[in-house]
Amino acid sequence: MTATVHRLRDRTPSLDPMLGLVAGDMNAVNAVILDRMQSQIPLIPELAGHLIAGGGKRMRPMLTLASARLIGYTGTRHHRLAAAVEFIHTATLLHDDVVDGSDLRRGRRTANIIWGNPASVLVGDFLFSRSFELMVEDGSLKVLKILSNASAVIAEGEVNQLTAARRVDLGEDRYLDIIGAKTAALFAAACRIAAVVAERPEGEEMALDAYGRNLGIAFQLVDDAIDYVSDAGTMGKDAGDDFREGKMTLPVILAHARGTPEERQFWKDAVEGRRDSDADFAHAIELVQRTRAVDDTLARARHYGQRAIDAIARFADGAAKDAMVEAVEFAVARAY
Repeated sequence: MTATVHRLRDRTPSLDPMLGLVAGDMNAVNAVILDRMQSQIPLIPELAGHLIAGGGKRMRPMLTLASARLIGYTGTRHHRLAAAVEFIHTATLLHDDVVDGSDLRRGRRTANIIWGNPASVLVGDFLFSRSFELMVEDGSLKVLKILSNASAVIAEGEVNQLTAARRVDLGEDRYLDIIGAKTAALFAAACRIAAVVAERPEGEEMALDAYGRNLGIAFQLVDDAIDYVSDAGTMGKDAGDDFREGKMTLPVILAHARGTPEERQFWKDAVEGRRDSDADFAHAIELVQRTRAVDDTLARARHYGQRAIDAIARFADGAAKDAMVEAVEFAVARAY
């Protein structure tokens, strides 16, 4: 768990190289997104647009585009598929915010707070449907299988997380299963489909799948760590949301395992919803710091980040590969 991802010494890792690499393709993807989120029912584009235009980095569709560049694909099929990936992601966010009762998303009020839970769920369903229309239009059964399977796995991961909520006995293995499903599956699929449309060998497909999957796990590990080290402005959500929702993320799992009997009782009370004040959250921060639970969570993130970088070692060096490596470094560096 001691692998070091960072290679850059002269500047902070950034998504700028990837943004520059795919800028032209991203314009085409955004045009598809804008076109396909339209409806004769005004609430649908209004609500969908609130989230889609809400400042997200479009990481997942960018990964589809960057993966296509990495393998030298020169067609345009990946534009619609990258839009499908973004619709799947946006739909899951709309549903997740309802399930979690979230107030903030990327620093803005969530759609469910503005328009209510029923509208958010139904517009999420609309976006899921649009994503499948785009997949069918592409015509590849293999692409349809990959993205539809990812959608099912994401839903399974969310249900697994729901049934694990407020359970202090959640272990690290189940936690990794949850984030592997709810986050990493779509990262993996987003990368892999580029190799399918380019008709590349299965080995390249699986290399891109491994890159996306490991990046997704690293990304979520960092997200879970920064709940205990950052403020709402940095995170785009309320600091302590995971704590107050009783989520057994890895920092909590490690801090609970390493705590004294009194500290373990605190975590049990907190996870079960009996300790959720600002003072309790401050105490939780102190415990995850003192037990090095955050440090070790970030060390695991670096480990998975290195695995992502190693997965694309087989591909030719160049701007696309450099941008994809730096995207991993950026994902990990968000916590520093």
